Amino acid sequence: MTPFTKLTAIAAPLPQPNIDTDVIMPKQFLKRIDREGLAEGAFHDLRFADGKPNPEFVLNQPPYDRAEILVCGDNFGCGSSREYAVWGLMQLGIRAIIAPSIAGIFFGNCEMNGLLAITLPEDHVSVLMGRVTNPDRATLTIDLPNQTIDAPSLDPITFDVGEARKRNLIAGVDHVGQTLGWAGEIKAFESQQYKARNWLWN
Repeated sequence: MTPFTKLTAIAAPLPQPNIDTDVIMPKQFLKRIDREGLAEGAFHDLRFADGKPNPEFVLNQPPYDRAEILVCGDNFGCGSSREYAVWGLMQLGIRAIIAPSIAGIFFGNCEMNGLLAITLPEDHVSVLMGRVTNPDRATLTIDLPNQTIDAPSLDPITFDVGEARKRNLIAGVDHVGQTLGWAGEIKAFESQQYKARNWLWN
């Protein structure tokens, strides 16, 4: 996973509430048995019409076609629990999502794959949404160590993030990687247990 520390990038507005995982990653892309090529599937039915890019969809419009941040409406990522949705967004280049609320399973999938999911009060999201709707003011800076979202002439907005999730994102590791970081301690514990309770292995 790519470590996340400080990101300055274009943010695209997706103000519609209840954008579900069927929209984020349509079902026809779930047939793949690996994670490759899923960028094509991300928002596919919105991004394309008759096989061609839909000029009406925000992620096909400059500068939002280079967006790495999404500022979204309420309940983003609701619907079925498809991890493909997160994989596709990341392959599309999305590294952070900001919304008033993010569906629980989708939020967990973000955490497991290194996509920073941020929930903020609606008034703060409205400020950011109003700002990035203007293409000339669409750049935001997310500072994960300091837990702030900033931009020129914008008062920094602070956000909450769990300490373990923050540590893993900064280090660029998932839960397995986090566990492997304790490999020495785990081996020492196993050795101690074997000596103290060797009957468990007989």
